[in-house]
Amino acid sequence: MIDKTVLAEFINKQLEGTDLYLVDLTVSGQNEITVEIDSDTSVDIDRCVELTRKIEGEFSRDEEDYELEVGSSGLTTPFKVKRQYDKNIGNDVEVLAKDGKKYKGLLRRADDDSFTIVSEEKVKHEGSKRPVLEKVERTFRYDEVKYTKYLLQF
Repeated sequence: MIDKTVLAEFINKQLEGTDLYLVDLTVSGQNEITVEIDSDTSVDIDRCVELTRKIEGEFSRDEEDYELEVGSSGLTTPFKVKRQYDKNIGNDVEVLAKDGKKYKGLLRRADDDSFTIVSEEKVKHEGSKRPVLEKVERTFRYDEVKYTKYLLQF
């Protein structure tokens, strides 16, 4: 079976000096390998094919029988690494908190421990008859959310 750590190190070395980065890597018990990459700009099929060839060149199928899939992180796929948060600053996102509440808003910032979104919400102030629409800033620790993903709007 292919060592996941060795494979991850190899992939990261291949991506050095590019705007590509490793998002996720899985190696099943049946040696089914799935590599998910993303980019600060875009990931096209040619970049996936190039990485596939490099992996196949380094890890012989004659020595290790494996199945390999290299693909890009989808638009609606939840973020898995901080760099995806950085990439999406200024974009609308959807956040599902661990308490089950969903929030939609503009990703304002992403730090090492947390990220902040700004959304418009109806807020009822004490003494007023009706709620008013206000910008509300919410900060979440990464471990407080089930997922965060790009909010695709038409």
